[in-house]
Formats: sequence, structure tokens, C-alpha cells
Amino acid sequence: MKAIWNGAIGFGLVNIPIKMYSAVENSNLDLDMLDKNDFSNIKFKRVNEKTGKEVKWENIVKGFLLDDKYVVLDDEDYAAASPEKTKVFSIEHFVKEAEIDSIYFEVPYFLEPQKNAENAYNLLLKALTKTKMAGVGTFVMRDKEIFGMIRPYDDKILIVNRLRFAQEIRDYKDLKIPDSKSPKAGELKMAVSLIEQTSEKFDPTAYKDHYAEDLMKIIKKKAKGGKVKKATETKEDNGKVVDLMAQLKASLESSKKDKKAS
Repeated sequence: MKAIWNGAIGFGLVNIPIKMYSAVENSNLDLDMLDKNDFSNIKFKRVNEKTGKEVKWENIVKGFLLDDKYVVLDDEDYAAASPEKTKVFSIEHFVKEAEIDSIYFEVPYFLEPQKNAENAYNLLLKALTKTKMAGVGTFVMRDKEIFGMIRPYDDKILIVNRLRFAQEIRDYKDLKIPDSKSPKAGELKMAVSLIEQTSEKFDPTAYKDHYAEDLMKIIKKKAKGGKVKKATETKEDNGKVVDLMAQLKASLESSKKDKKAS
């Protein structure tokens, strides 16, 4: 794996040099954009809006439009904006991971200790594992301030979960959410029974991206000249009032049959 960030974890007065690696990879198929007439690849060019000519990467800069004029920024400007954060993930607080709602979670990254940082790295890993706590703080990566949480993973490695800032979470008050009135007692009891009957310990390996696999089967079939059967569209209920009790009873019966079959 290739490191995407080199820096350090600031743990009190302890400095832990680390390398950061992406912990996930995309399971989607890598599809190319083609011209449907001759299947030639579609290429995207960086073009000057005024001249229409292509611009090389080395001649491209970033700027912010302020009072109808562009202010161009360079690497020194990014570093000067927050020099203490460009290379250090400073843990500002320790919190219980369960206190952080999943809406804040984004991308995970693996952390690897750099040379001579193994002892300090292991100390933080074991301390977080024992206390069941996580460290939150910010750092700068790719010209952007990142809000993140450091926590143990598998009790063997430290990872950073990138978090969303509170101001990035949209307000849902404009949505048409039903009043929080109590449901019918019988329906609630049956819904709870369905949840309890189908509950089990979470096993992430039980869930796979079958869509990409099925799409690859279709690609191979078409490559051999085979015909693909059209999928039947799922019809929507169009807001029709449903019998919740009947649906719950049917769901419970189906769940019981599935358990017996397994």
C-alpha cells in the first residue's frame, strides 16, 4: 500500500510519527466512457475558457474569487494558514466512541508507526483499548482541515475515522416527518417480536457487493454473444394505505420458515 499522508499523532506531550493508508477500496467495476458510434475512449481535457487551448498540469494554479478578482494560492499559503496542523494530528479530547452518531462517520484510514515510534504507538493503542475510548482532533491533509477520531481496530492497529463537522450535517426540519405519536400496541409488540426474532451478532463478512459480481457475469455473457434477460421492475405502492398488522404477521411467518430451513 502507498501512504497518503506522513505526519504525527500528538498525544499530550508525546509525539508519534505515523504514516496513513486508505483502509478501504472501491468494489465498483471500473467502467470506461465510450463513444457509442465506434467505442473510442472519451478523454477529458483541461481547457482554457478564453483560448480554448489545453493547459498542462504544471501551469494550473488554484485561486479564490474575491471582489471579482482571483487571489491565487500556493503551497506556502496553505501551510501558513495553520502550520501546527499540517503535519500533526493533535488529539484534543478523548471520548466514548458510542457517543459519536454514525451520521458523522466518513472514511477510515490505517495508521502505521514510523521508525522508532513503535513503543509510543503501542502505548496509545493499548491505553485506548483498555479505556474503550477514542481520541478526536483535527489535522490538515490535501489543503483541507480534517476532523477525525483515532481508535483501535481489532485491538492490533490504530485507525483514523474521518468525521464530518457539525456544520456539514443538514437540518431535517423541512422534511415531512410524521408526528411521534405512539403506534397501536399490537403492531408495536409484533414489530418488536420481528426485530428480536431476526436479530443476531453482526458479521460484516456475511454482506458482499453482489451487484458488481452480477454485472461482471452479464459482461462476460455479452462478450460471448449471449442475450441478457430484462429485469422486472418493482412496482411502487403509490402511497396506498397498507395493513401493517397483516404485513407484520407475514414477515414473522416468513422469518420462522427461514430459520427452520437454515
